[in-house]
Amino acid sequence: MLKNTMKKWSQYKQECTERLERERALATGVYCNGTFDQFACWPYSPPGNISVPCPWYLPWMDQTGNTGYVYRYCSDKGVWQTMENSTNIWRDVTECSANSNLFKENEKEHSLLTLIRVSYTIGYSISLVTLVLALFILLIFRKLHCTRNYIHMNMFASFIMKAVAVLMKDMVHTNAYAKKPSDENGWMTYLKGEEATACTVVQVLMHFFIGTNYFWLLVEGIYLHTILVTVVLSERGLLMKYFAIGWFCPLLFMTPWVVARVYLENNVCWGRNEKKGIWWIIKGPMLLCILINFIIFLKILKLLHLKLKAQQVKSTDYKLRLARATLILIPLLGTHKLLFILINNEQFEGRTKQALLFLELTMGSFEGFLVVMLYCFKNAEVQAELRKQWNLFLLHYVPCQNCLIGNRDKHQTKRSKPPRKKYLISNGFYQDVKRPSSVQLLHVTVNVTAESDPQRSTQLEYFARGSVSESSDGGLTLGETLEETMVESET
Repeated sequence: MLKNTMKKWSQYKQECTERLERERALATGVYCNGTFDQFACWPYSPPGNISVPCPWYLPWMDQTGNTGYVYRYCSDKGVWQTMENSTNIWRDVTECSANSNLFKENEKEHSLLTLIRVSYTIGYSISLVTLVLALFILLIFRKLHCTRNYIHMNMFASFIMKAVAVLMKDMVHTNAYAKKPSDENGWMTYLKGEEATACTVVQVLMHFFIGTNYFWLLVEGIYLHTILVTVVLSERGLLMKYFAIGWFCPLLFMTPWVVARVYLENNVCWGRNEKKGIWWIIKGPMLLCILINFIIFLKILKLLHLKLKAQQVKSTDYKLRLARATLILIPLLGTHKLLFILINNEQFEGRTKQALLFLELTMGSFEGFLVVMLYCFKNAEVQAELRKQWNLFLLHYVPCQNCLIGNRDKHQTKRSKPPRKKYLISNGFYQDVKRPSSVQLLHVTVNVTAESDPQRSTQLEYFARGSVSESSDGGLTLGETLEETMVESET
């Protein structure tokens, strides 16, 4: 509306200037000079009350059919009357004002959209803080460095960049629309779109990082499918392929989208998607990522179903664990996004559209926080490393560490888990003995013939693939939350 109004205003001004040039040669006697006061066109006028129709460029003129007038007064000396105690020329624009009820519905919608913006701003802010903390934890502790956590770190980084891009986009748009030019040159510069460069750039960055987030969710699904369904002997070569998929594949559709927007739909800030064909350039690959993850989601649930069925788990426990695994997988694979991609909220109107928009943006803003809680802070591997580092800190820097950790057994309730057995190792520290898991060692005897000892045979032990991942120190851990769910029945 603002852009169209400014174009009409520019045309109104040009017509006024041409008309005043013609009237100047015809003006005689005492008269007030014709002028354009940035609102209405005033002709060369004799003394008395002067009225002209309300400017036709006003956006509410066509909607209300307003035929009012704007008034001035020309004195007997041929001078436009000024306001009291001021040099500004007096005018009455009451009849040209917008009807108070005209924008009432727009004001309600604006209030609801403002509420939605506040909600997702809070969500992205909380997610941003927790994501940065989780990324710092995974980076600083070398014991947590493994292929699985490297993928998690990149996924967290994509969530961080997405949150930063969305918050920056809102800040730039606020500054762009709140900054009102004070003169004609400023308005004309705004009309030409010179002020829209910054918001266009952040719009491109926002879509790019949203795309990287979708592809890293796809990488999570591919990796989970690889370790649970397929058989892979080495994960070393997979990480670089995952890195390329997560960070470089979005460029394959972002580049043609930018070119299409520049030449076919170069509107201000690129915030509106009026041509659906151009919008599907970036929407299509994102939908494909979620569809692939949804297929992986179904395969993993089928695998879990077969495992629990083979273990003859009770019906109640069976349903509970299956539901828990489902809820854990949904944010990791982004399965919930499929619903919002298929249901386009532009097809709805009124409260339904606003409710869908609120649900989509709010859930999307808190998604990073939920993923961090499930796959970092609630991860047993991470918790064990944090406890270890905390105990080491108390040992080195707190003289009376027994005051804090020495009598924990006294405060255990009946429902608390019994303490784990400990054994003393050579460096004087106690280390927990892990509970047995469902990971079974597949003993395969392989005869290795050596030149020095042809009679010697070596027994090699291989872990069954599908429920473990390699840690930085060469060991095998059960840090994945889904894997803990799958083995919970035996612990």
